[in-house]
Amino acid sequence: MRGAILVGGTTSDAGKSLVVAGLCRSLARRGVSVAPFKAQNMSNNSVVTADGGEIGRAQGMQAQACGLEPSTRFNPVLLKPGSDRRSAVVVRGRPDGWIGAADYHERRAALAAVVQDELSALRADFDVVVCEGAGSVAEINLRDTDIANMGLAQAADIGVLLVGDIDRGGVLAHLLGTMAALSDDDQRRVAGFVVNKFRGARSILQPGLDTLAERTGRPILGVLPYLDDLWLDAEDSLSSPIGRPVGPSTPSVGRDRLSVAAIRLPRLSNSTDLEALACEPGVDVRWVDDIASVTTADLAVLPGTRATVDDLAWVRSRGLDDALRERARARRPIIGICGGYQMLGETIVDGVESRRAGGGARVVDGLGILDLTVRFEAEKTVRPVTGTWGDHRVQGYEIHHGRVVDNGHRPLLTDDEHGPEGSVGDAVWGTHWHGLLANDAARRALLVEVATAAERADFRVAPDTDVEAARVSQLDRLADAVDEHLDTAAVEAIITDGPPATASVVRTTVAPSPT
Repeated sequence: MRGAILVGGTTSDAGKSLVVAGLCRSLARRGVSVAPFKAQNMSNNSVVTADGGEIGRAQGMQAQACGLEPSTRFNPVLLKPGSDRRSAVVVRGRPDGWIGAADYHERRAALAAVVQDELSALRADFDVVVCEGAGSVAEINLRDTDIANMGLAQAADIGVLLVGDIDRGGVLAHLLGTMAALSDDDQRRVAGFVVNKFRGARSILQPGLDTLAERTGRPILGVLPYLDDLWLDAEDSLSSPIGRPVGPSTPSVGRDRLSVAAIRLPRLSNSTDLEALACEPGVDVRWVDDIASVTTADLAVLPGTRATVDDLAWVRSRGLDDALRERARARRPIIGICGGYQMLGETIVDGVESRRAGGGARVVDGLGILDLTVRFEAEKTVRPVTGTWGDHRVQGYEIHHGRVVDNGHRPLLTDDEHGPEGSVGDAVWGTHWHGLLANDAARRALLVEVATAAERADFRVAPDTDVEAARVSQLDRLADAVDEHLDTAAVEAIITDGPPATASVVRTTVAPSPT
């Protein structure tokens, strides 16, 4: 089997990333040489490749599903929103300036060549490439310069599997309406539909599926079940809403539990850092934005952010600065990660973020919880890292402009190449490392310290929590669902042969108004 397919969606968060991961895992388990590909991603959840490049977190997860290391080849264009109007552009893993919506509309034509070159190279190196679309395939206002959806399918001459999310409601209308919004040529690329996140009686849904197939001339190639325990490596911002727990609530080993308040910053990045904590039995992690939650939790976490200074101003506007300082005075546990770590310091010398907004360099007061001075440098640090945390070997990755130029605390850990890293105060821990909490033994040791500081005397860490094994287990569950509920033979035919040459076109009609 050789070829490629595009998994497109009717909406954002329809489940494209997970369908791609499941399909990749299914193929890889059968010995097929397969790679993922997303031409253009927009996400602040990213992962660092071995050569110091940066790609979307979902493509890192999909690479693991294929049995591959993350590579910039799998996501050649990454947009990282820094505000509502401007995004950082990462091309082939490297920073490539900032753009606004209007600028990017013009710039996409130049990026199309990058995307097509990378996809062609992958198709030469792998038997199958499973591509993921971006947002909705029916963003017709962007069609002229589209490089990720139907534009990619046309340029690469591949078929499209269209995914809709039934859990949101209206999936039949989404699928039919998406088809009707596409041009005739684009419609002919769509070879079949997948209904995702289904948790009802198939017999009730079936008449609607039959009508959809009749109206569109396209088969329904699968109805995938809602898998409520799939939560690791969440990418979309919709996966981190205020008040929602991160992961399932699992029984504690001891009689006490730990509550974790993860502050949901407006420009939150690499929110997956919190997932490792949520893997622990008896640890309840929740996204919050209110004083009461930050005050009462056993542990408060300031996570990473794409815009440290702007999100620090937001923290102050919500009154969370006082809540965090009161926690620190009472020696109640706080963890700061990357941008959140920078906020905890005394001073931020900002010569980067302020200039993006059209201003000059400025000095910003931090929260004053840690004795730090942070300076933003124009050159961005992007690198995988290894080191030692106490008695434990650890690994992670860094993505940041900030440098700690003055640190009045003992370091949290020792980086193998760059020496002391992070800070340890009185029940306050800070680090620039992402992925640090996914190191099982070190995370357990930290939670013991947190439980002691939080006076949870009967909290016990589980001896066998394995974040990596949990991630692999979820990939296998995705593949199991694909194998059981997707017409894999039909999908493989689309991969090798493309869409049927006789694919029909959906026409829309408007009923006359009653008179």
